[in-house]
Amino acid sequence: MATAAPRPLAVVFDVLETLMRLDPLAARFADTGLPPAALHPWFLRLQRDCMALALTGETAGFRDAAREALRVESGQTVRDADVDHVLDGFPLLPAYDDALPALRRLRQAGVAVGCLTVGEAEVTRAFLERNGLAPYVTRVVTAGEAGAWKPASRLYHAAAHRMGTPPARTAVVAVHAWDCHGATRAGLVSGWCARLEGRHSSLFAQPDVTGEDLTQVAEGLLALPAPAP
Repeated sequence: MATAAPRPLAVVFDVLETLMRLDPLAARFADTGLPPAALHPWFLRLQRDCMALALTGETAGFRDAAREALRVESGQTVRDADVDHVLDGFPLLPAYDDALPALRRLRQAGVAVGCLTVGEAEVTRAFLERNGLAPYVTRVVTAGEAGAWKPASRLYHAAAHRMGTPPARTAVVAVHAWDCHGATRAGLVSGWCARLEGRHSSLFAQPDVTGEDLTQVAEGLLALPAPAP
């Protein structure tokens, strides 16, 4: 029988699609003459390109990667000014409704909270401030500063290091099964939220905690057994 993961001392949240809603960017796609429906395939292309870099041990700035993915997705028709218009919308995006109560619950329970993102630190902090999440977040860890993209183990270990907790007592929360898989394989605790994917893929390692929303995931992490002193 598998041993339950220990209760984490710190929890780091993925940002894009986990805390941050991307769907309002579709209006900016429309502003530039691109179909709003192109938002989803563009973001998937961006993720794929970033994973390809991770596999070869390389990285790139988020804005550069997002820019190139949008150019390809548009058939090389989008103008630089239009790309900037789309990307400048990131700091203005709203948070999901379950983000604030989940972060607040963890902090009230004495658990440190951080963010782990392939996005830019300044954009992430602006998003956190705008949505009232900043008071609950002690660290923002980015792929850029770690020199590795998800799901490279180096990035998850960098998150644990920045939070000042051992990997085995650090949890990653995400709506992407592949992200939780990366955290698990790196020796961290994983919490998967079903809000995006609905059903966890059998291709990936089972997360330590699952929930229909972020608050359920937070409660599940807090319910994990604390190691004996």
